[in-house]
Amino acid sequence: MLNIDPNDWQKNLELLERGEIRSASVDPKTGEWIVNTLVKQTILATFKNGKNVFHKGMYADFIDKDNLPARKFTLEDKIRFVPGGSSVRRGAYIAPNVIILPPSYINIGAYVDEGTMVDSHVLVGSCAQIGKRVHLSAGVQIGGVLEPIGMAPVIIEDDCFIGADAVIVEGILIKKRAVIAPGVILSKAVPVYDLVNERVLTRGSSIPENAVVVPGSRMIKSKFAEANGLSLNCAIIVKYRDDKSDLSLILEDSLR
Repeated sequence: MLNIDPNDWQKNLELLERGEIRSASVDPKTGEWIVNTLVKQTILATFKNGKNVFHKGMYADFIDKDNLPARKFTLEDKIRFVPGGSSVRRGAYIAPNVIILPPSYINIGAYVDEGTMVDSHVLVGSCAQIGKRVHLSAGVQIGGVLEPIGMAPVIIEDDCFIGADAVIVEGILIKKRAVIAPGVILSKAVPVYDLVNERVLTRGSSIPENAVVVPGSRMIKSKFAEANGLSLNCAIIVKYRDDKSDLSLILEDSLR
């Protein structure tokens, strides 16, 4: 990571867009994700130093900070940006061979790595980190964590499959090759039950590598809840990926 001056937001926006600085990255010594608070500070400085102005958009006009126009791409960027209302804000990194289907939105500070597909109606929030060859299916909501600056953003590691309408927020880490089924909601308040290893993950902890996570529910321990059949949302790891489950994802190669 380069040494940066968080107040030099103009230069830092360009560094963010080139992927040379990131709001979070893997420590090469420990393999753990670490937050770069200086990068978050420079994003906040960008908002502070901008003023609301009228922008002429490709599909619709909009009002935003004068220093945050929508990004434009060229053939040299080697991405597929399909027309129809998608927008990528300044300060977001989009790697080569990324596909963005409309309408989708990628916010400032986000990092989307090579070969990832961003399907229709997807939100990638500010500072979210998306790995290589990830599939964000239609309607997926990836929350951004810009503040507090010391809090890790949502991180989706390489080769993950995120099913339609899944919601991942509050700095949850999804480790490599995990599969999140359609409709799963993951936040620090949602417990995750691992049926394979017969354990309950600590709330807010990461989803393990190769985990296959489906939506579930759990009983509420009260007479009123039992009498009315009430339950709360949870997530359940039903298996871990193997050769058989990989075959079910072979559609990925065809879509790319």
